[in-house]
Amino acid sequence: MGSTSDKISGAANQATGKVKQTAGEMTGNDKLRAEGKGQEVKGKVQSATGKAKDTVKGAVDSI
Repeated sequence: MGSTSDKISGAANQATGKVKQTAGEMTGNDKLRAEGKGQEVKGKVQSATGKAKDTVKGAVDSI
């Protein structure tokens, strides 16, 4: 996956995770809330991976 794809997927997972958490809180569904938190964390990791790839690419391109 490219850096842009990672960042887009990461943002989507973070947003979806937040929606699930909110839905879980509103309905009292702890499983949905936990799922949402997990998905949000996954999204943060994907976004960080995309940023890291950009940093590495920038460093390699400047050599």
